[in-house]
Amino acid sequence: MALLTMGGERVFSLVAFRCPCSNESFRYGLVFLFSPALVLLVIGYFLNSKTWKLFTGCWVNPRKIFPRENICHFFYVFGQITLNALVAPVMWLSVALLNGTFYECAMSGLKNPAYLQALCHSKSENCFEELHLVACDKSSLPFSESDELKRTLQAQSQVAGWLLIAVVVITVFLSYCLASCFSPLSFLHFRYWNSYVHNEQELFDEATEQHSRLYAMQNVKKFFGFVPGSENVKEIRIPSLREWQAISGLAFLKRVDEEHYDYSLLHDWALKERASGKYLRIDEDLGIITQL
Repeated sequence: MALLTMGGERVFSLVAFRCPCSNESFRYGLVFLFSPALVLLVIGYFLNSKTWKLFTGCWVNPRKIFPRENICHFFYVFGQITLNALVAPVMWLSVALLNGTFYECAMSGLKNPAYLQALCHSKSENCFEELHLVACDKSSLPFSESDELKRTLQAQSQVAGWLLIAVVVITVFLSYCLASCFSPLSFLHFRYWNSYVHNEQELFDEATEQHSRLYAMQNVKKFFGFVPGSENVKEIRIPSLREWQAISGLAFLKRVDEEHYDYSLLHDWALKERASGKYLRIDEDLGIITQL
């Protein structure tokens, strides 16, 4: 993650970033600094499977998010998701601040009197008016002053980057310490629990794949009259025009009763229709199909 973020920030700053060196520099620099971090945060939420486990079906069953016996469950789980999602944005902000390009452009366009007074102290009189040009080396300031201003802005950016890294590391460390402190499990028991959850999920995924395949195979067999992949097929079923029309189209999740759903149009057809109709017998010796 760190290497991808560093590479992405470097390419982004070299290819897409062009500081306007005007009164818009402040907003422009902040957009390039924080917008990618926001996008990475949303992607982090999107790619985390716990996000969808938490929110899928919450409209139908609100107690899934806020169970009666544990109201804080939502905040605990969502906090874990957020900590994982913050990895990429924090890496982006840290690398961008350590590089200093975006911060230098943004802060050179800041028109805060107190900040300008502190930054332009003991500098030329036109420092206040031409600070936004320093990032592009277009100011009329002496080279020594212009270079000093650029170095000062880059130093501020790097200090902010290291402070961000320190705050995040300390916060994560304290969070894990508090979570471990209030855990009802011992260290080895906790490791066993993690191992169990991991193995359970793997086995569940395997069973889900096999179960859904067998279930789908029954519906396909009912429609075509044979199991796909079978070597000794004795006969096949010829679906009617009405049946082809019944399974064609866009499929939506359809509720059958209080406990079951139709997953597809073929599934819906297989539950409602009987497997009658025209069948053709396969002549294995001659390799031809004869009508029953």
